[in-house]
Parts: sequence; structure tokens; C-alpha cells
Amino acid sequence: MSNEPPVERLINVMAALRDPETGCPWDREQDFFSIAPYTIEEAYEVQAAIAAGDPVQLKDELGDLLFQVVYHARLAEERGWFAFDDVAVAIADKMIRRHPHVFGDAAARDAAAQTAAWEAQKAVERGQAGTLAGVAAALPALVRAQKLNARAARVKFEWPDAESILDKLAEETSELRAELAGADPARLADEVGDMLFVLANLARKLGLNAEACLAGANAKFTRRFEAVEAALAGQGKTPTEATLAEMERFWQDAKRAGL
Repeated sequence: MSNEPPVERLINVMAALRDPETGCPWDREQDFFSIAPYTIEEAYEVQAAIAAGDPVQLKDELGDLLFQVVYHARLAEERGWFAFDDVAVAIADKMIRRHPHVFGDAAARDAAAQTAAWEAQKAVERGQAGTLAGVAAALPALVRAQKLNARAARVKFEWPDAESILDKLAEETSELRAELAGADPARLADEVGDMLFVLANLARKLGLNAEACLAGANAKFTRRFEAVEAALAGQGKTPTEATLAEMERFWQDAKRAGL
């Protein structure tokens, strides 16, 4: 086993992979843009490991995500921009700066006060005055919708309660229904988008994470549909050979079974 400190060892492994003469041909060909999708994928895999409650898997996935950080830092170092140590120093400095109640003389804060102070400090650091400034455009659309709604709510631009948002959802549903006859894809997309945006706001108002809600619905649908397939297989059928009524009956069975 190497005597190098673990992070230094990882940085050296990355440097070896990128070595122009002896490195890995695939790793040498990569750049920020080609690696970025893997970075996003690894972050989602960390989330999946957390949801699974598997500490071994979580350790492995965190390592994969750390490797992505090291990879991007190496690419930047090769261009003379910054190195991994600069990234580590910058984030440590930022955390200290944004937690004066821990590292400085500011009064103690509860979680809500800290969230407000955190966002205010971020706006100062980025020189952003607009309410919606800094909500990354690259976020998944549902996540971004909830963040945009949360930002607007800070300046009291929001519905007063969940019931009001449900009324708005009913309005948007009626507007979508009115567009069905015309079947204009652009109009339909616009109305469906409005409904999704309202639903993201409803989740926020209820103290829920819209992305997590949809992930839960995806998992539930998967469980129930797989139960439908299993029930059909027990009859020697596949879904393509079954009627909708048969599949619906097995779906209801799965639902009653708590799947």
C-alpha cells in the first residue's frame, strides 16, 4: 500500500492517467465537456446509494464523485487555471465566510436564519441583485422550477396557501383541456409546462421536494408495473398479449398489496 496521503495519491493517479506519453488513451482524450455528463451521473449514483441505505455502496459512489472533482481539477491544472489544492482552499474559505456564526463573532442562527443569510451572502459574492439570479439554468427542470418559486416567495411573490395553488392547477388543467382539440404541439407543451411549474410550487408550499416526490412516483410505478408483468407471466402472457382490462386488474391487485 502506498505511503502517500490518500488525496495526494488520488491526484497522482489522475496525473498518471492523463500523462501524454504513458497515460490511458481514453483519459487523455477527455475534456471538461466530455467528462461533465459522468460528473452528473456520479452525483445521482450517490443519491441512489443514500436512498438504498447501503454504506458500502455510498463509500464507493462518493469515491467516484471525488474522482470527478479530481479529473476536472487536473484538466484545469493542465491549462494553467488552478489545481486541486486551489479548489479545496476556495471551498474551505467559502464555508468559513458563509458561517460567521460558527467561525466568527456573529450571533447564533437557527436553520431558517442561516438559509436566508447564506443566500444573501451568495448574492453579494456573485454581485447579483435580481431575485432569480444565480438559479443555475443547467439544473434539472423540476428542481429549477422549485428553486425559482422559492426565490420569488422570498419577496412575497407567491400564493398564500396550498389551496390557492390547487385552484391555479385546476385553472391550468382547464387551459390544457381547451388546447386538446387543436392538438398544436407548441401550445400543448406550453400548457403542460405550466402545470408542471405549478406542481413544483405546490410541493414547495407543502414543504416537499418535488424531485423526490417524482422519484418516489417513478419507483412506485416501476414496482406495480413489474407486478403486473409477473402476474401476466403466471398466465403465460406478456403485456403485449394482454388486454388493458387485464393489466388494470393486476395493477389494482398490486396497489392493494401495498406495492
